[in-house]
Amino acid sequence: MDPIPLQKRGQDGEACWLTLQLMSHNSRGVWTNMEARGRESGRRYPPDLLLLVPRLLPFLASCALYFLLWLPLAQPSGTSALVKCLPVLCLALFVHTTAPSGPYGRFIWAGLLCSALGDVFLIWPSQFLLGMAAFALAHLFYLGALGWVLVRPVLLGPVAAVFGLYLGLLQLHLPSALRLPVAAYVAVLALMLWRALARGRCAALGGLFFSISDAVLAWDTFVGPLPPGRAIVMVTYYAAQALLALSAVEGRAPKAD
Repeated sequence: MDPIPLQKRGQDGEACWLTLQLMSHNSRGVWTNMEARGRESGRRYPPDLLLLVPRLLPFLASCALYFLLWLPLAQPSGTSALVKCLPVLCLALFVHTTAPSGPYGRFIWAGLLCSALGDVFLIWPSQFLLGMAAFALAHLFYLGALGWVLVRPVLLGPVAAVFGLYLGLLQLHLPSALRLPVAAYVAVLALMLWRALARGRCAALGGLFFSISDAVLAWDTFVGPLPPGRAIVMVTYYAAQALLALSAVEGRAPKAD
């Protein structure tokens, strides 16, 4: 057997081995750099929404507690306030522990805390203005999260038309002292819905459910009682808050138009 081909094969084998070692070293370096960048940016990859169900169990359990107890509105108490705001507090904890670090999650978290405060105020009818102010502040935080990257002005016209028509009908039944505060709140809510629709997905559904909840609540309070009004209000309200909380962990950053 010719020794020259054997020597050449040995050299080729050594070259291949060195190449594999170099590739392995480079791949480890790339992976290390990716990990370092991830730690520096504080990013966490968004989990599958189905995998979030265990973390939402406190929220679901507290919602079940609220509907099982169904404490009468005519007897406001600290217990009623706690039972009502507990699901939203659970969502605030969920966002705080699950959402990727960044302004979106922080704004949603702050909005949920303001909403919980609004829930407490609205247990007592005499604190209606404080409750509405707390929810207006919550919507401003949600606006801060939703941002203005996706403008989509085509959505603003229909939202403004529907809200303007509903506000016009509602103003006929409002006490004079509430007309201006309610109009200001409706304007903030309309802006939140517009921005939520522009973002899409969980945020859009959350904004829609929030608007439905407030619309039914306002009609039931100022125009005329609706037999299933309270149930509709609370189901859509908790669904809205849950969807806005989920929008903080779905991991999709909007792109400019």
